[in-house]
Amino acid sequence: MVVPPFAARPLRLAPFRALRLPPRRVGDPGTLRQLSRPPRVGLVSWRERTHVVQDAVPAVYLHEYAAGGLIVRGLVGALDVSRRARSPQQRAILPHEGIKPVQADDLADRMLELGLNPAPILLVHRAEPAARELVHRTMARPADHDFVDRAGQRHRVWAIHRPDQLRQLDAALAESQALIADGHHRYAAYLRLQGRHPGGSMDLGLAMLVDQTDTPLFLGPIHRCLIGVSLDDVAVAVEATGHRLERTSKQQALSRLGPWGVAVTDGTDWASLSLQPGPSGDRAAVEVLHDDLLPALPRGPQSIDYLHSVEQTLRSVRRSRRVALLMPAPEVDQVLRIAAAGRLLPAKATSFQPKPSVGVLIRSLTDN
Repeated sequence: MVVPPFAARPLRLAPFRALRLPPRRVGDPGTLRQLSRPPRVGLVSWRERTHVVQDAVPAVYLHEYAAGGLIVRGLVGALDVSRRARSPQQRAILPHEGIKPVQADDLADRMLELGLNPAPILLVHRAEPAARELVHRTMARPADHDFVDRAGQRHRVWAIHRPDQLRQLDAALAESQALIADGHHRYAAYLRLQGRHPGGSMDLGLAMLVDQTDTPLFLGPIHRCLIGVSLDDVAVAVEATGHRLERTSKQQALSRLGPWGVAVTDGTDWASLSLQPGPSGDRAAVEVLHDDLLPALPRGPQSIDYLHSVEQTLRSVRRSRRVALLMPAPEVDQVLRIAAAGRLLPAKATSFQPKPSVGVLIRSLTDN
């Protein structure tokens, strides 16, 4: 795992002529498969067969989607990745997880073959009042597109293309720093394409920028199941590292979940793990777990399963010699501080939800 380069300020979302799939194809698993690999037919033929339409006028788009009882709004535009930051203060985009270079290369190659950025990466920030005011003013008029997709998400999309509004948006976003909520490898692929083909459409990549103050994404935990580890092994590691483990009932262990409180079980017995954040006081529980506790285990883990729900995790731990760690979710602002400080969280540390269905807004790489 490595750190991709940092794109430099000003943070800018440029107008682009969006490609849009028909509503019946948005949220369809078949669409996701088609957009994850080059089509066997020519791209022009694929667009015609799929009834893809392209807007005539470049715009930055306001995209609102509703899923799971949550409403999320974000500005979708062509993210400028043409400049590299030379200092932490210059960084516009903050990754919080490392990437596998081979995976980023593969994504870059597929985007180039498709001639598309198939889906925006998901960024979060705390917007300036001027940007939020523009969003709310845009919503005062009827949406240009309003539909429910195959997955049950409702989408409303507004095009912003007036020059004065785009200038206002540029000024409001220029000094922002945005955290990557989803799409670390796609972001790295953008940077690879830009490095190979500078000065044209590859200077940009598709992104959706969500105001975490206005319509926040939900940040949930990702639990761990340690394969080849016992509860006694965890106790040995805890004693060696100065954290605290107390054998408890299931109810007590779950009630103590908190910023540094972890519930531990082997499927039969339960314990409450209290992690110490250290002198800085700003390490996330998942950092402490991977930096301190896992290296101190007397054996294993042979592998780690990452699971998004408590139910999945408890089902997984029913097999022999496994320990489940039910994790707390970090706070968004804590993740922002960690990323701004140049630290990376371990893999599978965060789960930002809900994500938009693929196919609402697509960017062609043939447009500058």
